[in-house]
Amino acid sequence: MAEERTYLELSEDQGVAHKFYEVVISDTEVTIRYGRIGDKGAAKTQSFADNAKAKAFAEKKLREKRRKGYGDAVMGVRKKRAVTRRQIDSKPATTKSKAPLVWKFSTGRAAFGVFIDDDLCWVGNEAGRIFALNHEGQVQRQFKLPDGVKCLVADDQWRYAGCDDGTVYDISGKAPVAAYDIAEDVDIYWLDIRDGVLGVSDAQGNVVMINHEDESHWQKQSNGRSGWMVRCDEIGVYHGHNSGLTMYDWEDGSVVWSQRLPSSVLFGWQEESTIYAGCANRRVYQFTKRGEKGHEFVCDSTVFSCAAAEDGKYVFAGDNCSSIYCFGGDGKRKWKMATGCGSAFSMQFHNDRLFVVTTDGSLACYDVSEAAIEGAQAGQTFDAKIISAPSAASDVAPSTQVETVASAGATDVVVECYKEGSRLRVRPVGEGFHAGWHVQFPKHLREAGARYVVGGLKESGRGGFYRAYGDIKKLV
Repeated sequence: MAEERTYLELSEDQGVAHKFYEVVISDTEVTIRYGRIGDKGAAKTQSFADNAKAKAFAEKKLREKRRKGYGDAVMGVRKKRAVTRRQIDSKPATTKSKAPLVWKFSTGRAAFGVFIDDDLCWVGNEAGRIFALNHEGQVQRQFKLPDGVKCLVADDQWRYAGCDDGTVYDISGKAPVAAYDIAEDVDIYWLDIRDGVLGVSDAQGNVVMINHEDESHWQKQSNGRSGWMVRCDEIGVYHGHNSGLTMYDWEDGSVVWSQRLPSSVLFGWQEESTIYAGCANRRVYQFTKRGEKGHEFVCDSTVFSCAAAEDGKYVFAGDNCSSIYCFGGDGKRKWKMATGCGSAFSMQFHNDRLFVVTTDGSLACYDVSEAAIEGAQAGQTFDAKIISAPSAASDVAPSTQVETVASAGATDVVVECYKEGSRLRVRPVGEGFHAGWHVQFPKHLREAGARYVVGGLKESGRGGFYRAYGDIKKLV
């Protein structure tokens, strides 16, 4: 019996990526293959009692996808997205002094993503592996995404991982769940998120803001290219590119201020009232969030990462010569020391510790308390703990299926998916919720008429919609 093959692609505008979905019927077997256009994707084969049952199952799955916007397509017409991975021509350190290392965790591949909170230290590498460690360096959770991790960001209690496959995954639960899809023609450079709105900067110098429904909020073309910096707060979006630094209004994307810089911005950091831009001309520039220029922090080589302590008491930088720097808030250098583990792709300061992810795949934790900074200046040495990544066998991949339950728990919240025009929306069920408010919910899980159980709902900071937390389960 000849195979019957149906190939669909999702082709929507406004920030949603192109995906494929292929169904092949071979007598009594149905093979479904799905993923990003240009990738091999994942596949699953199921067997049935006869060809009629196999066809009925295949037709049901295709109807579901067509209802979600997929349409018939020709394989190979649309191409795989362009991906730029950050490159550092990492050179040996020019100083023999070693930074005050507390512990170092080796992920096995160059690491780009880092996010630190009170409980966990998150790191993601270009192999797509993500680890969450406690503050002693012990692994608590580990995930595996389909492609390299671009960056790790946080939004209130939610944690997200930007992946080179063009998807931003919510990694707050037991398994990664696709939360946002970036348009296929966007070569992503950097990401940030605030109150459910995702900021994306790209190779062309565009800034795209994507709202909680995974739809475009606004998009702007800057006067530069290579946007390696995007930072968001409650009033604006701060974009660094090869011509300087620009602030856009949060609501409509209008330019609030713009500062031209003599060199490309390669990294950005923000505090409550201050922005820091690390640049190719060996400098970190400080600006107030009103656009007023402050101190310059001068390094000896190209700056690829920077961070600051609260209120800017200390400023840190990482260069392409495997060194990190510590400056006082007045711009004066306190020390320059070797990382001991390659050049820093990214860094974050948290509670008197500096966390750095590097070209050799390390997440390194340094003591940068006032006493340690003074000790480092005096030549004090530190005994560091060296930790290797556990086996990949324990990695948890993105969830493509949702657990089913017969009823909601006592503290759970029920939400339902319904059709509003051509779009699927999700809303809370029951009393005590704002009428007309929707729930931020993964698009690939939405099924018209279905009800789901979530751990709880939280109002967004600006209001207007709810954010679901906890693992998602389907009511059956």
